[in-house]
Amino acid sequence: MTGPTEAYERYRATEFRRLLAAARRSLERNGGEVKGSIGLANPTTAERNAIIGITGTYRSADVRRITIPLSALEQSVRNVTGMSLRDVLERIGPKLRFRADERTTLDQARQRILAEGEASPLHAEHAWYRRWLADLASDGTITALINKKDTRLFSQAVRVLEYLYSRPSDAPPIMLPALADATTGDTKALNPGRGSLPTLVLRALAMARGIPLEKGAEARRELWDTFDVIVDDLASRVLVLNLPATGQGLGHWLTDAARYGTPFHVTLHQLITLPIAVDLPTVYVCENPAVLRRAAGELGASSPPLICAEGRPSTAFHRLVRLIVEAGGTLRYHGDFDWPGIDMTNQLRARYRAEPWRMSTADYLSAVRVDSDHVQLSGKAQDTAWEPGLAEAMKRENRAVYEEAVADVLLADWKGPAGARTARNAALHLGR
Repeated sequence: MTGPTEAYERYRATEFRRLLAAARRSLERNGGEVKGSIGLANPTTAERNAIIGITGTYRSADVRRITIPLSALEQSVRNVTGMSLRDVLERIGPKLRFRADERTTLDQARQRILAEGEASPLHAEHAWYRRWLADLASDGTITALINKKDTRLFSQAVRVLEYLYSRPSDAPPIMLPALADATTGDTKALNPGRGSLPTLVLRALAMARGIPLEKGAEARRELWDTFDVIVDDLASRVLVLNLPATGQGLGHWLTDAARYGTPFHVTLHQLITLPIAVDLPTVYVCENPAVLRRAAGELGASSPPLICAEGRPSTAFHRLVRLIVEAGGTLRYHGDFDWPGIDMTNQLRARYRAEPWRMSTADYLSAVRVDSDHVQLSGKAQDTAWEPGLAEAMKRENRAVYEEAVADVLLADWKGPAGARTARNAALHLGR
């Protein structure tokens, strides 16, 4: 005698495959209820014969579509196997998914998460937090966390944000592993590449600062740093020349280096652990270290104070220039005449009110005439609000001019009266 376990195996045969798939869809759509009809278009001979065997009704070979009540299939399956249609389908696999029930369960889980987020004190206190929560709900992030069974990450993100906003304003910076340990119990939980948690938190922090969340390790380190969270305080550094400062340790080293016109690399670790004050009316900023190297070699201690962005500004760079600007200093910036260089100029203008220096239309056209590299511009064109004609000239000429190609012009400025005055002003700080 064939038992139910063996009998249901017959429904794995090819002639039942499409019929059972249609039955599965019907049951899932109707919450497991056996009702309505199912059908097959263009049935094969084997499928037609199988349906004739189920219903006991002959179907002509020229019939293009066969429809049968789902209840007829249910009864036939019970007669053969002693099992319900649902049981057979789940034995064959996979388990049935009742969409309405799943939607209800998902909606309930979403409401629980949103209620948890709204219960945070940050919800009543900060509009950016409310926007963050609304965005997570509308863009599918919360649904994805539920489906992946990762809702704990949302709870941890809220704890991280609450921790950062509950710290006293005069609290010392905190290392990223220490923050992760205090809020999640895992020192590596906020490390880059550790799943969704770092991104959830950084999305909120970017909203709190009113800026887009940029890609790239340095941009994310800088965002952490604006909340006094240090990711890597030794790897991040900034190159300076003749930047005297006050303060124990680092302040003395910078002042001594300026006395001898010696370039000096400042690490983020030094800026954090050895606080300094920089009280200079004007500080020049260049993009390429070759320019700073020439200033050190040709001008030495008479060069005006100079900071080098070294391509993309580091977290240490931003922390240092904030000190300068917050003390009343003005940044004068020169970079490459290419679209990334113009973009950096715009960023420094927006963030620190930096003044473009030697970045005029005339400077660009003069450099194009003497530059022999003929490198074409690439990337997205940028506006030059401080001098709209510059962007138009760059589009017309379609030529990039890199900073090291105009270093003679920059050094001539520093050797002239303006540069001498700036150097003398900086020298006044050496004896402090």
